Amino acid sequence: MGSLDLSGHLSIEDVIDVARRNRHVTLSAQALERVTKARELIEKCVDARKVVYGVTTGFGKFANVVISSEDTRLLQRNLIISHATGVGDPLPLDQARAVLLLRANALAKGHSGARPELIEMLIRMLNKDVVPVIPSKGSLGASGDLAPLAHMALTVIGEGEAYYKGRRMPSSEALEKAGLKPMDLMEKEGLALINGTPVMTAIACLAMYDTQMLLKAADIAASMTLEAMNGLGSAFDLRVSAVRQHPGHAVVAENVQKITKGSRMLSAGGGDKVQDPYSLRCVPQVHGASRDAFAHIWRAVSTEMNSVTDNPLVFPDDGEVISAGNFHGQPVALVMDYLKIAVAELADISERRVEQMVNPSLSRLPAFLTEHGGLNSGMMITQYVAASLVSENKVLSHPASVDSIPTSANQEDHVSMGTIAARQAMEIVGNVRSVLAIELMCAAQALDMRGCAGMMGRGTDAAYKVVRSAVARLAEDRVMYKDLAKVTALVEDGTLVDVVESVVGEL
Repeated sequence: MGSLDLSGHLSIEDVIDVARRNRHVTLSAQALERVTKARELIEKCVDARKVVYGVTTGFGKFANVVISSEDTRLLQRNLIISHATGVGDPLPLDQARAVLLLRANALAKGHSGARPELIEMLIRMLNKDVVPVIPSKGSLGASGDLAPLAHMALTVIGEGEAYYKGRRMPSSEALEKAGLKPMDLMEKEGLALINGTPVMTAIACLAMYDTQMLLKAADIAASMTLEAMNGLGSAFDLRVSAVRQHPGHAVVAENVQKITKGSRMLSAGGGDKVQDPYSLRCVPQVHGASRDAFAHIWRAVSTEMNSVTDNPLVFPDDGEVISAGNFHGQPVALVMDYLKIAVAELADISERRVEQMVNPSLSRLPAFLTEHGGLNSGMMITQYVAASLVSENKVLSHPASVDSIPTSANQEDHVSMGTIAARQAMEIVGNVRSVLAIELMCAAQALDMRGCAGMMGRGTDAAYKVVRSAVARLAEDRVMYKDLAKVTALVEDGTLVDVVESVVGEL
C-alpha cells in the first residue's frame, strides 16, 4: 500500500487505510500552494490590524472583544487550553487517527489560513503513530467538535495526553519519543484546529465502512435461515423487485438468489406451505430499504469529509475572510440518525428470524435447537441476548438531531448534536454485528438438525463451513459467549463475506 498524497480529497476507503491500516500520508504540492496563499492573506490582515473574527477578536460571545496584536498568538493557545474540557472514555485509536486525517484534509483545502507547518505536524503525528487522547463526550456539533478537537490540539502544543505506538502517556513525552517538537500556534491556527466537524465525520466514516459489511452479512445470514426453515424461494423472484423499483430491493433479492443457488433446502410451495412469515418473505424489502438509506448516507458523509468546515473561511483569490457557519454539523447529524434506524432494522428482522428457528411451534425443529431439551437449554438464551440488543438499539435510535440546547450566552443558539448521533450509530453497528452472529450460529445449528449436508446452496454452504470452522455443533450445553465472540469476529473482520463472495461473486 503506497503513501496517500493528501490533496484535499479523500474517499472513505482512504480514511480506513489511514485509520486502521496505518497508511503513510504526505501533503501534495498543489495543497501546499493553496495553503500558503491562504496563510499570506491572514498575515496581511494581522499586519493591517484588521478586525477578523477569531484572528484579532475573541470567540463566541466575545467576538466583539478586539485583541491586541501582541496577544493574538496567546489568544490561540488560550483557546485550546480553555476548550479542552471533554469527558468520557477516549475515542478508540482508529477513530482518533481518522480525526487527525480529516482535520489535516480540511486544512489542506486552503481556506483555513493555517500554516503548512501545522498540517505537516498533523501528518507527522499520523505517520509516527502519535495519537491524541480525545475524550468521546462533550461536543454539541455546532461550532464544530470544539471540546474533543481541543484535546487533539493539546497534543500539537505538547499538552494533554497521547498514545505513542498504542501506549498512553503525556503528549510531551509521546512527541519526544517520536522525534517531534510541540508547536507554538500562530494567528487563526487554534481556531482552525477546533472549529469543524472532523470528530463526528470520522466516526461516521468508520460506521459507514462497518455497515457496508453488515449489509452483506445480513443477506448471508438471512439466506442460511431461509434454507434452515425450508423457506419459499419465490419471494426473491426478480420480477417482484422489478415492479417495486427500489434499487436496494433488487440487489438483496439477487444476492439471496446467488447465495442459495443450487439449494435443495428451499420449498417449492404447495400443501400448507403458501407463504413464509415476513421476517423471511420480506428480506428484500427490509434489507433493501436499509441499503437504499445507506447509499444516501454514504454520499452525504463523503461530501462532508471533503468539505471545509471551520470558521472564518479564507478566500485568497478574492482577498476576503468570511465568517459564516460551515462548522454546523446538521448534515452529518441527520444522516447519522438515519443510519441508526437503517442499521437497527437489520437486527430487528434478524432477531425475528432467530425466533423462527428456536421456537418449535414455528420451526418444527426441537425446541431451542437442542436434542435433549430440559436437561439442556440449547440456543434459548441467544435469542434473549438478541432481543436485549434490539431493544437497546431502539433507545439509541431516538434521533439526537432533533434536540438543541443554546450555548455561549445564546450566541450559539441552535446546535446539531451530530457527534452524539455518530457515536450512537457506531454503538448500534456493534450491537447489530452481535445479533447477526447469533443468527448465523442458530442457522448453522438448524441446518445441522435438518441433515442438510450436500443440499445447501453454493453460498450458504460456504457460509455454513466458515461458521463451523470457528464453532462446533452444539450437542450439549456449553459456555457460548466464546462461540459468539468467534462468529462475531468472522463478521467484523470480513472473513464471512470474503469467503461467500469468493464463491458467488460480489454481494
